[in-house]
Amino acid sequence: MAKTEFKAESKRLLDLMINSIYTHKEIFLREIISNASDATDKRYYNAMQKGETGLNRNELSIDVNIDKANRILTVTDHGCGMTEDDLHNNLGTIAKSGSLDFKTTQEKSDDIDIIGQFGVGFYSAFMVSKHVKVITRSEAADQGYIWESDGADGYTVTPCDKDTIGTEIIMTLKDNTADENYDEFLDTYHIHSLIKKYSDYIHYPIHLPMESTRIKEDSNPDNPEYETVMEVQHVNSMTPLWKKMPAQITEEEYTRFYREKYLDFEDPLLTIHTNTEGSATYTAMMYVPQRAPYDFYTKDFEKGLSLYASGVLIMDKCADLLPDHFAFVRGLVDSQDVSLNISREMLQHDRQLKLISTSLEKKIKSELLKLLKNDREKYEKLFESFGLQLKAGCHNDYGAHKEMLQDLLLFYSSTEKKMVTLAEYMERMKEDQTSIYYACGRTVEQIDLLPQMELFQEKGYEVLYLTHEIDEFAIKMMRDYKDKPYKSIADGDIDLESAEDKEAAAQKAEEHKDLLDFCVKALDGKVKEVKLSTRLKSHPVCLSTDGPLSLEMERVLQAMPNSNVPKMDRILEINANHPIFQTLSDLRTTDEEKAADLASVLYNQALLIEGLNIDDPVAYANAVCKLLSK
Repeated sequence: MAKTEFKAESKRLLDLMINSIYTHKEIFLREIISNASDATDKRYYNAMQKGETGLNRNELSIDVNIDKANRILTVTDHGCGMTEDDLHNNLGTIAKSGSLDFKTTQEKSDDIDIIGQFGVGFYSAFMVSKHVKVITRSEAADQGYIWESDGADGYTVTPCDKDTIGTEIIMTLKDNTADENYDEFLDTYHIHSLIKKYSDYIHYPIHLPMESTRIKEDSNPDNPEYETVMEVQHVNSMTPLWKKMPAQITEEEYTRFYREKYLDFEDPLLTIHTNTEGSATYTAMMYVPQRAPYDFYTKDFEKGLSLYASGVLIMDKCADLLPDHFAFVRGLVDSQDVSLNISREMLQHDRQLKLISTSLEKKIKSELLKLLKNDREKYEKLFESFGLQLKAGCHNDYGAHKEMLQDLLLFYSSTEKKMVTLAEYMERMKEDQTSIYYACGRTVEQIDLLPQMELFQEKGYEVLYLTHEIDEFAIKMMRDYKDKPYKSIADGDIDLESAEDKEAAAQKAEEHKDLLDFCVKALDGKVKEVKLSTRLKSHPVCLSTDGPLSLEMERVLQAMPNSNVPKMDRILEINANHPIFQTLSDLRTTDEEKAADLASVLYNQALLIEGLNIDDPVAYANAVCKLLSK
């Protein structure tokens, strides 16, 4: 029998198809079943065009069979089949797609869902097969044909008798090697798992013989005996849940799908189901879990939504469909419009993908805002788990996502004593208030005790508490909210005093200029300036900074590995109305050495109040003892 060479360029091209295009060998089964689905779609569509109504989708099954003894895996469909010319044109020419030809010659129809585009999926069979036989008969012919090939050397086509329309792909698997185990593709349960993973939503029934246990027919009912038999089972779900209209799906169905797919013992906090048509046409079903996965805030976490094309899984986690700030969202997208690469294992980065991603981002935000408005308790639980991710999103890319995320943020309020939004803070702002005030600390309780808080409490200004390391970095990058800048209560230029108070403070500072200069010298470069404070009430001292970094940001940065962040210029503020200031002034006159010790003690106390480390605890303890001694 004469062997026909492939019409494509050479053995090298086929070797590329088999060995380089696909990342995982298991993909071959997805490709073969997808081709079977396409062929069945064509037959069904052709019948509708001719007005033939006798075909039933459920009767057009795709049958998978395993012959372990002969190392044969067979996939049979009842689709349109192929003529002799089809075999030469489609299987004899690498990268020639009959499905694509069909797709481009038919008008778009909701009843036809052709997946194949490139004409290379069939050749993935050679990744696992040493010999492939195709037995087929076209619906347009009475004659059947057999196409056979061992790979790049060519193929043969011979006529045969075939009673039914459709195609059988008979794959004789390769022998095992030291590096590859091809026996797994002869294991019923492994094949079943691959069908469920990649082809569960093919809209034709997939049949596979599976082992099952039953009572023997002649068994004693009182003491039954069991036997294991092979029974053909329908193994795919066929109709994806997300293809139904949301109104037709119960909350229990959504929850069951989520828990089974993502192996979560808890119900999701939020379910988002959307069908979008237009410039970006897709269906998406997404979930927000109650808790962050154990590895969520590590570099090992992989974000992304599962990508399906017409019910066929293309990518398990498509990272390009989700922005980093919504990485906690789980779910899937099903679209025919995305441009796949030739292996269908990844996407080409095209305009359509960006449109879907942008649309999903807006949809997620709108659903989160809706949850925030309608179920505050549930949203606060969500924010407790994933608020850090939203704040990180505000900081990343130089604040580019500020408009998308700022209304989703929550901060603890000094006046409300609970978590509030920025919009809620704005509603309560005083008429003369020019900034949104915030304070940093490790806990709410620590911030409550900050000396700088007294002035804000006295004047009734609301302060947002930033208790996580990333908070102030995000605030700094966001810069403002609705044209109101953010301002730390520890900033050196806080301006809340009246003109009279400022003038009085300036006069007092001039009176004690020598004392303040003495303290700067005594602290020997630890502070840029010592000044009389206009904000302190009962506390003796506090620290502020001169520059863009706060003391809290400095602490966070210096705690990072290999950090070379220099210390910010610090300003020691002293309360002129506190008794300790008079003591300092008196010592300056009577005992400069003790006055220098007291200045050092006051500086170290200010560090402790801010939650910062003292440079020399021993020297601090000695200075305190020295001051206490007579």
